[in-house]
This record gives sequence, structure tokens and C-alpha cells, in this order.
Amino acid sequence: MSDDHTHVQEFFAARAAGWDTRFPDDGPAYAAAVAAMGLREGDHVLDAGCGTGRALPPLRAAVGASGVVIGADLTPAMLEAAVRAGRDRDGRLLLTDVAALPLRTESLDAVFGAGLVSHLPEPAENLRELARVVRPGGTLALFHPVGRAALAARQGRQITPDDLRAEANLRPLLADAGWEMTSYVDEDTRFLALAVRRG
Repeated sequence: MSDDHTHVQEFFAARAAGWDTRFPDDGPAYAAAVAAMGLREGDHVLDAGCGTGRALPPLRAAVGASGVVIGADLTPAMLEAAVRAGRDRDGRLLLTDVAALPLRTESLDAVFGAGLVSHLPEPAENLRELARVVRPGGTLALFHPVGRAALAARQGRQITPDDLRAEANLRPLLADAGWEMTSYVDEDTRFLALAVRRG
């Protein structure tokens, strides 16, 4: 396992047990982000870096009983917290690296990633892997329940020009990985970038 992976696992393992109680009011923001994806009954969707699975209930509601919902995360403690919260009933949980998914090429209709981009060790390659598992025309949603400025303030730092989530950086990064950004919102109350997998 690379040092990047070890760091991510250590960071999230230490916070897994109390993660949901730290952010108790994020549910509506997750639901709104999922709604913006335009998922349909029967779609197959991945929550990449699912953490405690907060997106799994709205994803399941969007794709219905005939759809497939998968939550993938690198940190066992986060998936254990998802199980304790009962979110494994809304999707299949996979302990895996989103940089090397055990999924067939073009087997999904969409990928949801909350707080994902800043934790990817190789963002261009990792976004390319997400494109691999999504059919042409499928959707990617990169989400955070607070915007870049609000998150930076929460963490006691300033936004820097090299922030991957800045539109000027994210748009070409996605394009190089096989995605076309279709919308970009960065407000205090949410960050949401939507992209379509090019054919």
C-alpha cells in the first residue's frame, strides 16, 4: 500500500466512529446532490469513497429496488460505521481502492464522489479509472456539503490557486480523464460539479 493510501486510511480510521455526529445536518445536501444527477429507476451507481455511506440512502431512493448501488471505500472503519448505521441495506459495500476498481468496464451509469477529489493520490489517473467503469453518457458528481471557501475557513486555511476543485483546475482535469463538465456550483452551502462521460 502506498504512503498516500496509508495516510488516507489513518486519517479516516481515527474519525470514523464520530464522523456522522460531526456533520449531522448534511443529509438534505446529499439528497439534493443525488437529485441533480438525474438518476433513473434501474440505474447502476457507485459511491466512490463512500465513507460512512451517507449518500447510499438517497442513491437507493433514486435508482429504486431494481437499481444497483455500490459503496466503495479504502478504510475498513468507515465501512464498519456504515454497517452500524444500517446503510449496508441501501447498497453493497466494497473495501477497495477507487484507483483500481474491481468492476467491469462501462458497467455503471453514474459515480457519486463526496469529498473525493482532494483525497485522490493521482487525480488524473483516478478520475480516468472512474471513467472506465461508467458507460458513455454516464454521470459523475463531485460533491461536498460545503463550498470551497467555507471548507477552508472550517479548516483554518485559505483557498490556494492550485485547489483541484477550482473550476479552472477541475474542468481540464476532468477533460483529460474522459469527462466533460456540464455544471459547476461552489457556494457556501455546497460544492457540486457534474460531468458526463464522453463516448
